[in-house]
Amino acid sequence: MAAENNILEMDQGSNSLGKVEIAPEVIEVIAGIASSEVEGVAQMRGNFASGVVERLGKKNHGKGVKVELTEDGVIIDVYCMMHFGVSIPNVARKIQDNIRQALLNMTALEVDEVNIHVVGVLFENQKQDPQIEEEM
Repeated sequence: MAAENNILEMDQGSNSLGKVEIAPEVIEVIAGIASSEVEGVAQMRGNFASGVVERLGKKNHGKGVKVELTEDGVIIDVYCMMHFGVSIPNVARKIQDNIRQALLNMTALEVDEVNIHVVGVLFENQKQDPQIEEEM
């Protein structure tokens, strides 16, 4: 596995038929979907551009996820809002586990770090507010 030019190259051993490269955007999408599947996560944080794109009808599954490819490995930062009343440490642990498992199943990648950043709490009487979305 080598991190060159923002593309992750997979090491397949001696019986290789060719090379497999995974773009960081693919990892963002997988991590974003895995995060939003966890009960207790209200919404993922995005930026202004992703909010505009979603209003036009296209779903951005990588919203709220930042992937960093380093020489040491893959580091993922997740920015999300939680529902009021959930145990934030328990939900954060479930998000980390779900992302690790999804990436392992789909890409055979081991992630070095999955950092969860809780940027807000959504109360029941609040609607999901698009104005909360900020630049990461």
